[in-house]
Amino acid sequence: MGMACRVGCGACCIAPSISSPIPGMPDGKPAGVRCIQLTDDHRCAIFGDPRRPQVCVRLRPEPVMCGTGREHALRWLSELEKATRAT
Repeated sequence: MGMACRVGCGACCIAPSISSPIPGMPDGKPAGVRCIQLTDDHRCAIFGDPRRPQVCVRLRPEPVMCGTGREHALRWLSELEKATRAT
């Protein structure tokens, strides 16, 4: 079973690249760039909105990804991004 999203994290809205359109970012976003929909308190402004990219809808917080804090999550997701990057 998964876990609840950590308040104040937002790593999953920064570290991975997103190739599908996001409201305000029609070409998606590159890895390491903050999503325009990430609010100042690190929440998704379009959570539950049908325009939210499916990759975001499907990504669920898990202990291995989120670890003990935001820095762990940023590192883990950045490494996953590098490992899965098309060459």
